Amino acid sequence: MKKIIASVMILISSIFLVGCSCTNKTAKDAVKDFLDQYKNLSASVLTDLEGVIKKENLNSEQEDKYRDILKKEYSDLKYEILDENYDGDNAVVKAKIIVYNLYKAQSNAAVYLNENINEFKDEAGNYDNNKYLDYKLDEMKKVTDTVEYTIEFNCTKNNKGNWEVNELSNADLEKIHGIYNYDTTK
Repeated sequence: MKKIIASVMILISSIFLVGCSCTNKTAKDAVKDFLDQYKNLSASVLTDLEGVIKKENLNSEQEDKYRDILKKEYSDLKYEILDENYDGDNAVVKAKIIVYNLYKAQSNAAVYLNENINEFKDEAGNYDNNKYLDYKLDEMKKVTDTVEYTIEFNCTKNNKGNWEVNELSNADLEKIHGIYNYDTTK
């Protein structure tokens, strides 16, 4: 009986120790977890996705299209950790991400609109933004070209000793969404 109790205690102790070592991950692991949440379409990512969609003033059919486009964008995201640098309880993790080039589709759609404005008018001859949005979303849905970005993730160790990714800039979020305007950086 003592051997069974001792074995159970050793098992419980080893689970506790493994559990503790898992919570003290590196900043690199925190970035991997962060990006994997996108790839795996975690509940928090899907909640944030709804917020992104609501900002676009789309009708329900367009929202569904955009949701599908972003889900594909996220789940097909590829990444590689390039470097990590620590300074006490702060760290910077550099990662390369590869996403669908949705910016190019949006940019091309805007050019097409300017060159073919009559295709986006209603029966009365007025510009119909919904026609344009349908066109743009259809073009975004067809995208297979990818683009590569480098993001520096700032991480901080919390009061429990675990590394967390700090809030990203709008530019870095746009890179993950594939809509970053890289023409302004050329």
